[in-house]
Formats: sequence, structure tokens, C-alpha cells
Amino acid sequence: MSGKVALITGGTGGIGKATAIGLAGLGAQVGITGRDLPRAERAAADIRTTSGNPAVDAFAADMSSQAEVRRLASAILGAYPRLDVLVNNVGGFWAHRHTTADGLEHTFAVNYLAPFLLTLLLLDRLKASAPARVVTVSSHVQAEGRIDFADLQGARNYSGQRAYSQSKLANILFTNELARRLEGSGVTATSLHPGFVLTDFGAEDQGMFFAAISGIVRPFLKTPAQGAKTSIYLASSPEVAGVTGQFFADSKRKTANKIASDPDTAARLWRVSADLVAHPSREPQATV
Repeated sequence: MSGKVALITGGTGGIGKATAIGLAGLGAQVGITGRDLPRAERAAADIRTTSGNPAVDAFAADMSSQAEVRRLASAILGAYPRLDVLVNNVGGFWAHRHTTADGLEHTFAVNYLAPFLLTLLLLDRLKASAPARVVTVSSHVQAEGRIDFADLQGARNYSGQRAYSQSKLANILFTNELARRLEGSGVTATSLHPGFVLTDFGAEDQGMFFAAISGIVRPFLKTPAQGAKTSIYLASSPEVAGVTGQFFADSKRKTANKIASDPDTAARLWRVSADLVAHPSREPQATV
């Protein structure tokens, strides 16, 4: 990865930080994002020390806010003349319904709309740096997900687990539609399940179920470094150069929810998402 630039969202801890350490260790210049700059700077310092690579930068953004996502994209474009890898890692679980500053349901906004918008805002830079890669972290729960176009925001009937599953299925639908739109551009798009990983996932609003089982499942969970392996593989391995529109787990291709392969659903979700983030998304022949 020497000479390449990689951005990892949610890189201050857990899988994101481990991914940043792995890519920095391979020689990439790495940017990480966190909600507040002091924490992001501390994480960047740890990554520099652990990886032995001084080229690690910290950026601050609250990914629940579209204004913050836009500001982050502007900062990235100003800092990096090229961008070879974007790892959409940020995400979380909230047991209860919360709304963002934009009036959107928090889980859908952070887990799905934030990477959707950030990717679109950085897409021209990725194209100019081709071959480049967009790697989006999904989850095994995408298999249980469905896209409820009549109630995407969970306003009528909210369930934390249902909202999370929907957002992770949306990540794969976005990846597959992005791959279609970017065909021939030299930019690939893949998604992945990192495994069951020991992190502070869901700590802000965990819910009784996760609190009850956390002590039971803890001994069986992967470490963040183990959970980051597939992200690192998709971001860096020559084995997957040119591979696009595919879902991975344990660094192997897997079959995702059959809904994820429905082009009509993917295209519809893209259109709805572009409206929600007020972005004039177009086909790849046009400027995004």
C-alpha cells in the first residue's frame, strides 16, 4: 500500500482502528474519522506507534449530521490529492428511536446514509485515483433485513434490531448499485461481514437483550484485529483487484440476502437516498 491513501470512517476504536493499523502497517497514508478531534488525534497517535507509520491523519465529524459529512468530505478533498481506498466502517446500534439534526432516524442516518453521501462526495477523487476501492462494512444481520420503503425511518413501528438489519442490507444494496454505476471506471465496490467482534458496539443505547447476553457471548467474540481482516483484505489484496459488487465474510465471497441482488430495489433505494441527502446523483457517465 506504499504510495496509496486510505480513509477509514469510525477509526478511533474497534474494527475501524484495527483496519487503520493494518493498512498503515502495509505502508498506506491513512486518515481516520471520529466524532471529536481530541479522541481522533489520540487514536491516530496510537496507530502511528503500533504500525510504525507516521502518515496517519485525524479528522472529526459527527456522521449523523449531513452537514458534518459534507464538511468532512471537503476536508478530505483538501488534504488528499488522491484517494485510493475508502472504508465505510462507521456504524452502531440503538435500541430506541432517536432522530438526527436532519430529522432522520439515527440508525438509518449513521449506518447507511452517511456512507452513501460520503462516498458520492468523494467519488470524483476516487475515480481520478483509479484503480481505487470502496469497502463498506455490513453485517450478517443483513440476511434478516428488508427495506420498508413505506417506513424507512421507523416512524410508525420502530425496532432497534429491525432498523439495524435494514441499514446493513441497505449497505449491500448501495454497494451493488454503486458497482453497477462504476462499471469500467476502475473503482470497485465491495461489502463485508466482519464477524462477531468484541467492541463497545451499541454501548450508547444497548437495550436489555444485548445487555443480558453480552457476558455470555463475550468469550466467543473475535478481537477487533480479527474482525478487521476482511476489511484490510478487500482494501489491499491483489487477489480482489477488479472484484466488484460482491459480499465477503472471512475474506471469502458469500451469498447475501437475495433482496440485495434485486436491481430494481437497489435502484429505488438509491433514488430515495439521493433525495434524502439532497444529492443530484447520476449515472457514472455524468459528473457526480
